[in-house]
Amino acid sequence: MFNRKTVLAATSATIALFGSAGVAHAQAFYLQEQSTRAAGRAFSGEAADTGAASLWWNPAAIGGATEGDAVVSATLILPKGDVRNNGTVIRRPGQAFAPVGGEQDSRNPINNGVLPAGAIAVPLNDRVAVGLAVTSPFSFTTDYASDSWARYSADRTKLLTIDIQPSIAFAVTDWLRVGGAANIEYTDASLSNALPNVSPLQPDGRQELNGNGWDFGWTAGFQMHNEVATIGFSYKSAIKHTLNGTLEVSGLLAPIPAAQNISVDDAEASFYTPAQAIVAGRFRLGDKLTLNAQAINYQWSKFDAIRLGAPINQAIPENYKDSWSLAGGFDYAVSPSFTLRAGVQHATTPTRDGERDARVPDSDRWNYGVGASYEVNQRFGLDLSANYVDFEDATIDRPTATGLNTPLATVVRTSGTVENARAIVLSAGGHVRF
Repeated sequence: MFNRKTVLAATSATIALFGSAGVAHAQAFYLQEQSTRAAGRAFSGEAADTGAASLWWNPAAIGGATEGDAVVSATLILPKGDVRNNGTVIRRPGQAFAPVGGEQDSRNPINNGVLPAGAIAVPLNDRVAVGLAVTSPFSFTTDYASDSWARYSADRTKLLTIDIQPSIAFAVTDWLRVGGAANIEYTDASLSNALPNVSPLQPDGRQELNGNGWDFGWTAGFQMHNEVATIGFSYKSAIKHTLNGTLEVSGLLAPIPAAQNISVDDAEASFYTPAQAIVAGRFRLGDKLTLNAQAINYQWSKFDAIRLGAPINQAIPENYKDSWSLAGGFDYAVSPSFTLRAGVQHATTPTRDGERDARVPDSDRWNYGVGASYEVNQRFGLDLSANYVDFEDATIDRPTATGLNTPLATVVRTSGTVENARAIVLSAGGHVRF
């Protein structure tokens, strides 16, 4: 009556593979810090700019290049925020709802991190160029205390992705550039959560899921330009990720059958990361000032469920919604060797009220950026940027349950908020022409 399949499906819903990422960066668990230059103007013109620094956003950026170009960057991400309990209660079998207990205010659960990125472009002739970008678009680590009020939906989560994007671009005419790329993505994940036992006097059990895999997507785009304006459009496909790994459930005590403490060595989970439709423009107002604008539609509704393969064979609903980011900024050439830039970006969250858990304490946000580039000589330059990201307060309100439709069913009614969330993002990089 309390079979293994029921336990695995219900408790897996509380860890929601990749339904996690926290209060920093672009949206949900997407990181946009793939270029120091882009961060300095709050990601306001990347699909319309040229060179290796814009490859992630638009492979057409290198079409018609006349010399080799390479960029590297390292970004320090410093998120802060409180994930606070506002009355979460738990109902164990045969008992009334009672406070969940534990640490009531989880401060700064998203770890600091350093995000590297790099790209290179090489012209084959005066119209065709090839390039390669290496980025990490979905990576973070989050930790909650073992006695946190949110422990039944989130404990520790670690995610690493490495995206390898080989690209090719053509200058079809003097005013039109087109490009295409493959996205080869490696993903490694480890995530866990506590499991409630039947008696509040018993210690919690635990569940941990680990997995990795290689998956594929694509990017295509074009740019139209003249002496004053460049308009760029690109589309990054959704990627279906399939992770293979292990699932372990331990620490469940009687009257839960001991057989529910299991180890599965061939667990599988699949899910989609979102497609992106990007449109951008850059407009020269004289020799010194360039205005930038960019809009992105993130097709997060593709992340509708996490599908767990055998032996679980369940679909866990996520129900993300499509979302947007809008950005504007400028570049100002103070001198031939020194450029200042700044911008502002607003992005909406794909998470929904009533379905947001502690793994994704995400909300709408404003991103304010400033940056500069200095050309040390004709071949080498330095880039710096700083961003302040301000997040709206949001509810943490996704219920969890184990053993549904059995006499040992346990339900957690989650009621919390993410408050005072912000992030400081500092980036440094270099670029070289050859």
